[in-house]
Amino acid sequence: MPPIVDVGQVLKDQVALVTGASSGIGASVARELARAGAAVAVNYAGNPAGAQTVADAITAAGGRAIIVKADVSVEADVTAMFAAVIEAFGRLDILVSNAGLQRDAAFVDMTLEEWDRVMAVNLTGQFLCARAAVRQFLAQAPRPEVSAALGKIICMSSVHDVIPWAGHVNYAASKGGVSLLMKSLAQEIAEKKIRVNAVSPGAIRTPINRAAWETPEAEAALLKLIPYGRVGDPEDIGRAVVWLASDASDYITGTTLYVDGGMTLYPEFREGG
Repeated sequence: MPPIVDVGQVLKDQVALVTGASSGIGASVARELARAGAAVAVNYAGNPAGAQTVADAITAAGGRAIIVKADVSVEADVTAMFAAVIEAFGRLDILVSNAGLQRDAAFVDMTLEEWDRVMAVNLTGQFLCARAAVRQFLAQAPRPEVSAALGKIICMSSVHDVIPWAGHVNYAASKGGVSLLMKSLAQEIAEKKIRVNAVSPGAIRTPINRAAWETPEAEAALLKLIPYGRVGDPEDIGRAVVWLASDASDYITGTTLYVDGGMTLYPEFREGG
């Protein structure tokens, strides 16, 4: 577990929507945003109990939270989700587009459904949510006393937007797409005072990759890929998102923050290459 860092109320009076926030990285992001002062909409697709647990933890700590169901790959769901957020909180300041999934297979065995589903959630979902967020940002009045930017979008990507991943071609391709979606969008709307960035996690202790770190043997093998010498925790990602959503990073847009303990340094080459 990383050390506790008190960032204060750097997001006070702001409203955040976190997609895929019922567990894992998304849940931690939602909690960290709330701890920094934001009201948080906790999105889920199929785990209402998990989303409610996250929202309850936020409200028990004195924050504000709602849960909202939506499949981010479905346009009507995304429209309804944003409407629910605005109805509950009156505006939106931060979108963390975190929802994603894997459907792993060897390339020759991968079905079109496995390809399409990953692309629909991981890439089309980012497009639909970012478009809805930008439209909302442009429709609402700026509050420079609260946030220097009119709105902030943080796209959750992966180290596999730059590291090829055999057996996961659909996932890696979707994350590569997220990278250029983020950069192209940031370029297009920076003049509107909307910032768009990405966070690319490395190996993080979440249920989706439990097999990679649960046993000492598995963790030892994984650590060979992580120069910093530990597997990341969801809080590592949550804190990075808070910083990117705050005015502390106001001059940053179109950038990917790799939170990976050095995985993208290709540690296999430490021994001479």
